Amino acid sequence: MPPWITQYKRQLLWTDVLAGLIVAVLVIPQSLAYALLAGLPPQAGLYVSILPVLVYAWVGSSMTQAVGPVAITAIMTYAVLSPLAVPGSNAYIALAAALSLCSGVLIFVFGLLRLGFLSQLLSRPVVSGFISGSAILIVVSQLKFLLGVQIPAGNTWHTLQALLGSLSFVSPVTVLLGGSALVWLLVCRWRLVSWAQRVGTSLAQAEFLLRVMPLVVLALAVALVVGFDLDHTHQVAVVGPVREGGAGFQFFVPNWGTLQTLAAPALVLAFIGTVQNITMAQALAAKRRERVDANRELVGFGLSNVMAGFYGGMPVGGGLSRSAINVSAGAQSPLASLVAAVAMLCMVLLGTHWLERLPLAVLAASIVVAAVGMIEVKAFWQAWSYDRADAMALLGTALGVLVFGLGLGVAIGIGLSLATLLVRASTPHIAVIGRIPGTEHFRNIERHGVETIDSALFLRIDESLFFGNLSAVEARLSAELVKAPLTQDVVLIMSAVNRVDTTALEVLTDINRDLGAKHMRLHFAEVKGPVQDRLVHSALWKGLSGRVYLSVHAAFEDLQAAAKVKAELA
Repeated sequence: MPPWITQYKRQLLWTDVLAGLIVAVLVIPQSLAYALLAGLPPQAGLYVSILPVLVYAWVGSSMTQAVGPVAITAIMTYAVLSPLAVPGSNAYIALAAALSLCSGVLIFVFGLLRLGFLSQLLSRPVVSGFISGSAILIVVSQLKFLLGVQIPAGNTWHTLQALLGSLSFVSPVTVLLGGSALVWLLVCRWRLVSWAQRVGTSLAQAEFLLRVMPLVVLALAVALVVGFDLDHTHQVAVVGPVREGGAGFQFFVPNWGTLQTLAAPALVLAFIGTVQNITMAQALAAKRRERVDANRELVGFGLSNVMAGFYGGMPVGGGLSRSAINVSAGAQSPLASLVAAVAMLCMVLLGTHWLERLPLAVLAASIVVAAVGMIEVKAFWQAWSYDRADAMALLGTALGVLVFGLGLGVAIGIGLSLATLLVRASTPHIAVIGRIPGTEHFRNIERHGVETIDSALFLRIDESLFFGNLSAVEARLSAELVKAPLTQDVVLIMSAVNRVDTTALEVLTDINRDLGAKHMRLHFAEVKGPVQDRLVHSALWKGLSGRVYLSVHAAFEDLQAAAKVKAELA
């Protein structure tokens, strides 16, 4: 039994029940919209908001994370499957279920193998770039609904070309309906909270009003469609028939051909799901000063997606907006999610005919508003002002997603992260240091007024030594020796060196030999224990021309005293 049940506080019961009921109502339009975004029948979004939610609430470790259809997994599903089958067809639905099943199994295995650390393989800028690129893809995919035109599925460029070629077929009433909803929702997103607070509304009430607004807009849109019969008189596209009752279980095993086709997309979806879900769970836990178990999160999300493959057939994840609604509604534990799932089941069983005349343009407007909020322009400018390499990684990932699709976009992001890491490691910061007078502190001679020894060169290497950065180290050492022709002792300060690989060991051995041939000695200072444990068995350690000092201060005192003695003898 989950710990949150055995440790549950009864005084939280009413708060969780109320939060669950609120969430169930508010996420209905979102669930429908994301199902359509994924190219699936709208009821799929409702179905995967039931049993997968129950599974995660029982297995997951987050107290407030809300599971269900999310924008990124929806657009990834559409991007992967639309070239393989016609969206909405039986073949497409079967592929979506198989994709959910395969990605769920992979995430579950990641959890069993304790691979939660995989979420750290993507840097924050790369994640921001992926989310921003995906958000733009979502916006582009919804333009056809806002304009009331029908275009074939394709990549971003083909979609924009098809939209430009279909402008003459735009439905004015659809544009007016969807455009009005879009503008109002954007205005509400940016101004509603401040407006509400000006008239005396509390911040919590204002934020709740903002969450409710999409539902209010959809209700008004349905009223307009029904009142003026817009779907029949002006061909305004609507959701259409929504199958009532439960989805039922679909126990099937994908054939070998399907598994081969979906292997790579499922792996990408599983990886992105791992990063997104753990990041979201950790962010929510940090706000409540709680901790989450990353591996348990993976097991929970994996099983949720496996369940979604059998019931609803749509990949699920920890949604940002869904979790925000859950938190703002007052959820204190997974019980709120259980209540939301049961309430959603009741609504599905009692009837969904009232959803049939929801205009697609207004659903698209709500998706676009959510997607616009995901475009992280601020993150780009922050990265640009702090580290332009990170900013370029963010921009490159976003462009990769837009130009090459989600799968290659992720690969480009990982490649840029690794390339940035390799470039930084291969060009280490190396400083010539000296002692601040009257202290035992040593600093860079270019930043501080320090005292040095004419016959000794103190060189601090701020990076582990490996095959990729040794040429930079050798080049800097040679340059400094040219500047200081009186040098007789070279001290390599190893306080920042966490590892010395085999190639580095051989190069240091060569440096020791070459310095000895020039009647100079090589010393080490502040060698870390794990590094020293490996070096003591090497020929370098045994044949070192100089000494190994416990501290830089000890080396400085020793060499300074030796220099004074030599000067006196001269």
